Order: sequence, then structure tokens, then C-alpha cells
Amino acid sequence: MESNDELKVGDLQNIWFEYDRQNDILYINFGYDVEDADESLLTESNVVVRIKAHRVVSLTVFDFSKRVGLE
Repeated sequence: MESNDELKVGDLQNIWFEYDRQNDILYINFGYDVEDADESLLTESNVVVRIKAHRVVSLTVFDFSKRVGLE
């Protein structure tokens, strides 16, 4: 994927969240086909963006409690 490619968010009608307290990871999923992502990108801020057909299907946020000031 090129850095200037435009991405859209996946299915906003079926957004769901899951928090893994033990590993301090927040999963944000847009739709139900997150396993079928074409590619994954790790951002500089340590967030994984999973993409399928130029749509963001999920975000994985590491160290979530630190980011929101809970730790």
C-alpha cells in the first residue's frame, strides 16, 4: 500500500470493542471479517491497523491504559 492511498473505515454499523486486561490491549473492530485482512500496518504510535480492500477493518491499540492515563 502506498502512503498516499486513501483508506475508509469498514462497517460502522457493526463496530465492537474488546479489551484484554492482562496484556493491556484494546481491539476495535469494524465489521465481522477482521480475520480476512489483506495487510497489517504497525504505526509509529504502536497501533496495528488491519486493512482489507482499502478499508480499515480493525485497530489494535497496545498499552491502552497508559494511553488513557489509567496507569
